[in-house]
Amino acid sequence: MTNNEISTYRLHNQQLTQQTLTTPGEVVSWFGAVQAQDYAAGKWAIGNRLPGLTEVDIEQSIADRTVIRTWPMRGTLHFVGAADIHWILELLHPRSQALYANYWRRNELDETAITKCYGVLTKALEGEKQLKRSELKIRLQEAGIPTDENRLGILLGRASYDRLICHSGRSQNEFTFALLDEWVPKTKSLLRDEALAEFTRRYFTSHGPATVADFSWWSSLTLTEARAGLELIKSGLVLEVVDGQTYWMPSISVPKKAGTTAYLLPVYDEYLVAYKDRSAPFDGLSPEQITATGNGIFSPVIVVDGQIVGTWKRTLKKTAVLIETRLFAPLSDGQHQALTEAKNRYVRFLGMA
Repeated sequence: MTNNEISTYRLHNQQLTQQTLTTPGEVVSWFGAVQAQDYAAGKWAIGNRLPGLTEVDIEQSIADRTVIRTWPMRGTLHFVGAADIHWILELLHPRSQALYANYWRRNELDETAITKCYGVLTKALEGEKQLKRSELKIRLQEAGIPTDENRLGILLGRASYDRLICHSGRSQNEFTFALLDEWVPKTKSLLRDEALAEFTRRYFTSHGPATVADFSWWSSLTLTEARAGLELIKSGLVLEVVDGQTYWMPSISVPKKAGTTAYLLPVYDEYLVAYKDRSAPFDGLSPEQITATGNGIFSPVIVVDGQIVGTWKRTLKKTAVLIETRLFAPLSDGQHQALTEAKNRYVRFLGMA
């Protein structure tokens, strides 16, 4: 299997060249979680996989509480499906506790301070109230809890993966917070092995071909935990060894060629950020060009036939959007046409067509 073939399979399994899902909730559940610390980018990551939907539709899924934005893993905001949020947070909680314990101590946030903080947050939000970050900051300060430097973000992040709060609606373009159990009542529990198996299955089904190291990076689970998850579900996967690396995926059948394809991917898109080894889509790029893409995750990139060929940026006007592109090499006429179609998809997504 070549890097081009790895990219072809990933485009297919990531719902870019095959699109079998119809709602934002289905897309998020397919992946398990979709990185979303950049809110606009996270919405487009979903919209890119649902060509008929607009940004308004993604917003509605969040307002309807089918897609939840919170901190499940890697200390980073993700979109998670409402039906999955409780068991995913429960599965990943021990790892989050281990990863960030020293961070809390450095910021003088011991368990006494955390308990006091949680009491303030619960009192402020109970009864299905929704408060902005700035409003919660005032409540905490009034209770004598320091919120300077990085402490407020740390407190809200921990309260999120401790399953106390989550992002809720928006007020004046600022996200609000709600109590998780009020915003999304718990509907089901999974035993740890059941949750680990399901999370592992979601990853390799949606992201394969991928390695165990890729899964460990994406999920924050240790390599030992990642291998244990794979053992639980590998009978439903196939493997390919490429340059000494073992890749796992849901099927070895070659995806039907979709013709020339082009995508404007946002920052942190799952196509790139979900892998420890992101080399497959970079074939032929110089070190300088790779740096220009922010290593594929910190800058919006153009992907043509699975390979990164340039970067793009948008400028929003009142009634239009300007899309500027920087290509690393000339494109064929067919590739230019596919890129034009990708730009038009984004314009339609923003409701500016």
